[in-house]
Amino acid sequence: MKITRSALLKASPFAALIAGFAGGALAVVAPMQTTQSAPAEQSDPYLQLVQAQPLARAAPTSRGEVQLSFAPVAARAGPAVVNVYAQRTVRGIARDPFFGRFSQPRVEQSLGSGVIVRADGIIVTNNHVIEGAQSLKVVLADRREFDAQLVLADPRVDLAVLRIDERALPSLPFADTQHGLEVGDLVLAIGNPFGLTQTVTSGIISALARTEVGVSDYAFFIQTDAAINRGNSGGALVDMNGALVGINSAIFSETGGSNGIGFAIPSEMVQRVVESAVSGGTTVVRPWLGARMQTVTQDLANSLGLPRPGGVLVSALYPRSAGERAGLREGDVILSVAGTQVNDEGGVRYQFATQRPGTRVPLAVRRDGRDLTLTATAEAPPGGAPEARELTGRHPLSGARVVTLTPATAETSGLDPFKSGVFIQALDRGGVAARVGFRTGDIIDEINGQPVRDAAQLDRAMAQSQSWVIGVERNGQRAEIRF
Repeated sequence: MKITRSALLKASPFAALIAGFAGGALAVVAPMQTTQSAPAEQSDPYLQLVQAQPLARAAPTSRGEVQLSFAPVAARAGPAVVNVYAQRTVRGIARDPFFGRFSQPRVEQSLGSGVIVRADGIIVTNNHVIEGAQSLKVVLADRREFDAQLVLADPRVDLAVLRIDERALPSLPFADTQHGLEVGDLVLAIGNPFGLTQTVTSGIISALARTEVGVSDYAFFIQTDAAINRGNSGGALVDMNGALVGINSAIFSETGGSNGIGFAIPSEMVQRVVESAVSGGTTVVRPWLGARMQTVTQDLANSLGLPRPGGVLVSALYPRSAGERAGLREGDVILSVAGTQVNDEGGVRYQFATQRPGTRVPLAVRRDGRDLTLTATAEAPPGGAPEARELTGRHPLSGARVVTLTPATAETSGLDPFKSGVFIQALDRGGVAARVGFRTGDIIDEINGQPVRDAAQLDRAMAQSQSWVIGVERNGQRAEIRF
């Protein structure tokens, strides 16, 4: 997936990103068993997801140690990295000398990488590798081919979980990147760039907790300097134990080639998506703290009496949210979540979202010059999943499918969970709403001066009027439109 240069310049300080790549790195360590055979029947989905042991670190002390090979690590991890082929049929316009212009279907194929994370055939890749595919095929490192089934797709974090009908497969355990990964650690990137067979590159972890990349809604990327190229999407970034550090997702590049800055989705988020998939979920339930936050700048630190900029200032709390019930207050500065330091809202959202529902999550907070620890319960945002409503009739919103805006639906759709009203989930391209200029994601919060609270109320208000003044918010800008 390619992201245009102009769009990215608006979204982030990076010149351009090509989604569909990622990084790798170096190192050697004592061998560790990373392949396992899972029992055919096992009820608990967590038991087959293996957590790796902590990594032992040591700098080279002699020329001989510097000349050691990464081959043992690549040999352990390589068999669990696969090729993923996605096939989709699209219709295009063709020209014929006798029949003129006509619609002609054509088959498109994309190639990416994937990682076996459970021995019973569970594979993780990037969502953009398989998005829109009518058929999926997986080719193992030993060249065996299998048709694959899509179990769960999560576009908001760019991950997808596949299943193949095979057992006793080599798989990778998950590394603990929150507490066991440091800048400078050696890593290997394993994937299938440019459609070539399995390729290994090496490098180091060059940065952690990159939230400003702008590739997904829950950005908290691991940055690495290994050479990554097209086709590496969905491949493995592994440490020197052969444990899965992350799924390679994007590179920083103006030309499409590797510039030595790659980004990987950390293993904690990967593990949460896999757990949701194998437990039968159709979507990933991500816990929500319920706080609106802002980064602590130098000026803000001075006004708050902080010794340096750090942490995230709580500016608002959603009523009865996990944060409010934990004792958070407006004006608190959150310093860490579950033991991991945070410096922006994206970091807090990511750390809380990767907790399993029901987990007790410690929050390190500074309040009025004092440090204290609060405990929040990881739980889904409130509001559930209200049914979408199709609007019909002789009015400007005819042809729009709308959903009541709650924290739950806002989080799923990437909207502001503190807003109220109804948002447009989809539009009939030939309907009135699309023709007069409404867009997907528009929030309708008022009709003829009356606040709109849910989709049913909006439907009634539109049907009962002959003229309309519609309050609309789009991308943070609000306007009133008269019809």
